Formats: sequence, C-alpha cells, structure tokens
Amino acid sequence: MRTEIIAEIDPRGPRRVLAIAMLLALGGLVLYLAVAQPPSNLGLQGFLVAMGSISLWAAYKVQMATTRKLYLTDEDLTDSEGTVLARIEDIVSVNRGFLALKPSNGFMLKTKNPAPRAWQPGLWWRVGRRVAVGGVTPGAQARPVADIIAVMIARRDG
Repeated sequence: MRTEIIAEIDPRGPRRVLAIAMLLALGGLVLYLAVAQPPSNLGLQGFLVAMGSISLWAAYKVQMATTRKLYLTDEDLTDSEGTVLARIEDIVSVNRGFLALKPSNGFMLKTKNPAPRAWQPGLWWRVGRRVAVGGVTPGAQARPVADIIAVMIARRDG
C-alpha cells in the first residue's frame, strides 16, 4: 500500500531534450570524425569510435532514466519504478547549497546507513551514504522537495 504523495519531480521538459540531444550530437560527431577524417594512428581511431559509442549509449541511458518520476511520501523518496532512493527515517541531512557536490538543479541527501550503488543518469545516483537528485530535473520541483525533506528531518529530530 502506497502512502500519499507529498511532492513529485518530473524530469520531462527542455532540459531533458537538450541533454539527450547534446549527447547524441557529441556521439555522432565523434563517430563521424573517426570515419570521415580517420587519424593515422589506429589506436586513436579506436578511441574515437569507443568515445562516440559511449556518448550514444549515455544518450540512451539518460532518455530511459528520465522517463521516470520521483515521488516524496511521508516514508520515503522513490522513483516511479518503485526504487527507494532513501527512507525519510534514514536521512541525516539535506544539502542543496551552492558549493555542495550535487547535480545541477538538485540536492544531496546524507543517510545513516549505506545503500547499494545505483545510478539513473540525469535523474539521481546513490553511492554509500550519499544520494544525489538532479541533473535534468526542474529546479522549481527539486527545491521544494529538498525543503520538505529538511522540514521532515527537523520535525523528526525535534
């Protein structure tokens, strides 16, 4: 049974389209360069093909990841596929300051317990006790979610 959704982050919009388009353009240009103007060094040509392929793969991963939404409930922060990013009871702090190591238009959560690594490019990532949300997310949706989580932590901790 799912509790009531307090806030949501929907990454659909111009930032998503621009991120995917830039990665596709980069991959296409690098592959074109590898074929149309091949370097004399075969190793460098292989490097260009690999980098172009990685850019196209990244565009696909961003496109797939950003079809998801993030939901904040009283219990946790999850994505629309059901993956729990962090449980509210486990969150120690929220950081969305200017100098914070966080994605663009996003925020960083620090949790009490480490969790398995996970990554949805352009949307969120988790390494150990840190969860970062952002990238192609709209700041107008991410800021209120970070603020609500901060208020929930303050209420919980007294």
